[in-house]
Amino acid sequence: MNKTIFALVFAAVSYLGLHAQEFQGMAVYESKTSTADFKTRMDGNKDMTPDMKKMMEDRMKSMFEKTFILNFDKSASIYKEEEKLESPGQGGGGMRMMSSMMGGGGTYYKNVKEKAYTVDKEFMGKEFLVKDSLPNLQWKMEGETRVIGGYNCFKATAVLPVSKPDFRNFRPKREEKEEVKAEDKEKKTNFLSELEMPKESIVTAWYTPEIPVNQGPDKYWGLPGLILEINDGKTVVLCSKVVLNPKAKADIKAPSKGKVISQNEYDETVLKKMQEMQEMNQGRGGNGGGRMRMGH
Repeated sequence: MNKTIFALVFAAVSYLGLHAQEFQGMAVYESKTSTADFKTRMDGNKDMTPDMKKMMEDRMKSMFEKTFILNFDKSASIYKEEEKLESPGQGGGGMRMMSSMMGGGGTYYKNVKEKAYTVDKEFMGKEFLVKDSLPNLQWKMEGETRVIGGYNCFKATAVLPVSKPDFRNFRPKREEKEEVKAEDKEKKTNFLSELEMPKESIVTAWYTPEIPVNQGPDKYWGLPGLILEINDGKTVVLCSKVVLNPKAKADIKAPSKGKVISQNEYDETVLKKMQEMQEMNQGRGGNGGGRMRMGH
């Protein structure tokens, strides 16, 4: 009887500890985006030397394979890329801009209680503070289960509109069967002209009710347990480590530096600059080299 009472008391204390106001957790996520489509395009480009291809592959690896840290409590979280020293030749404004175009950027703060988020972004030398409502994710419970890192997880899926400025969402256009005119071939030397953006994507999430918080990596939330894996077909974000009630508590608060802007306004700003870059590149015969400045 004493053992039964002890077990019940221990379970109650554990439950209350998880739901106490001071409760915090930390999760490490590894994000990897498939680069197969881009490598195929490079292999088909006869103008690229083996050294150029190797350099591009190394740069893509640094952009498409990242580690993120999620610090969370009952109602809020901050999601941020793990800080790493930049390798020689991989830094610079161009790489930072590409990182921003791939959904990267400072601290992503989610408050599930207020259903709002704030994220600081740097784009073309200008700092933005994107503030908006959390997306209303219509999750469908699939009933499948699996174990991730020792936690029992359940599968859920959702159909989401893609983020147009996020470079990871681009797909190579299907090869056209019609004959391509010479002038059109020249236009197609521009990288962006060979890509297209789908309107929506099917996202698969695996969450664990064993960590009963309404949180997950990046923009994902809304399930009855911490999301340990996200897969949208091109990008997989997988949790590699969870620490509950870490000794060192994180300061979970929204970033505050930058020009306040909505998500739609920010997306339009990035798309406009991407279009300008494409037009400038075509105007220079595909060689690029122009500079742009953000308006204040």
